[in-house]
Amino acid sequence: MMSSGYTTLDNQNVSGSVPAASSPDRVELKFPESNLQTFPPSQTQGKITGTFQPPIDADDSFSKPGSGGGQDDNQPSGWQRYFSVAPYQPYFNVDTSDVLERIRDSLLPYKGTFSERTVHNPDLYGPFWICSTLILVAAALGNLVGYIAHKKHHKHWDYDINQVTWSAGLFYGYVAVIPLLLYFVLKYFSVPSGLVNLWCLYGYSLFVFIPASCLSVIPLEIFRWVVVGAAGLMSATFLAINLRSHIKTASERWLLIVAGIFLLQLGLAVILKLYFFTIVLGKD
Repeated sequence: MMSSGYTTLDNQNVSGSVPAASSPDRVELKFPESNLQTFPPSQTQGKITGTFQPPIDADDSFSKPGSGGGQDDNQPSGWQRYFSVAPYQPYFNVDTSDVLERIRDSLLPYKGTFSERTVHNPDLYGPFWICSTLILVAAALGNLVGYIAHKKHHKHWDYDINQVTWSAGLFYGYVAVIPLLLYFVLKYFSVPSGLVNLWCLYGYSLFVFIPASCLSVIPLEIFRWVVVGAAGLMSATFLAINLRSHIKTASERWLLIVAGIFLLQLGLAVILKLYFFTIVLGKD
């Protein structure tokens, strides 16, 4: 039978052909629903699971770090680890809110809660930047005070670069050495203490000298003594109160130790005033 150039064959009369389905209904194929929208699938079916497990007889050479590829093998051991960065990372793991809260506690010396809050998580991040900022502020403003005083009296003035060096040696040395000496003194009297806790306490105690240095730019000698003296009292009181409750219960000579801490901090304030904010005019 021909129609429009095509031939229609009767499926029933063609030999060797597969007879067509007699039912006129459409056959629907149903597939199991898959979890393609989520990867990896929440449920696994069949023999393939979501976790790869190597064969029992597989070589585990690639699953273990090699002799030169593991980080643990490259880390130094013994006393050499103190010269690497890894041991000091936990002491710099603080955010801005933690540092600001500890600075606020240092400006409220009579609370005496700083040591309790930092006993388990002392940091060196805040003390480092406080000390570094104080070095730059004291050296820069000390030169500015000298410039103002010399220009006021029409004297020749030269920038004193040595103030930066002396400032760095004074404050870095004070924060590093004094807590270390105090640590050995407390060990001698069998007072439990942490060296990092002492560094943290002394570092934050220097913050009050930063605004005091800024106020010392005002060309009034009495005002400068009052500002630096008040800052020294606040800083010394902050140290004494936070260490008193810790030392008092462990040593009978706690009063001598606290008094020495208090006087050393006052001495630092006096040095700050005399070296950076006391102007001696030249003869020219």
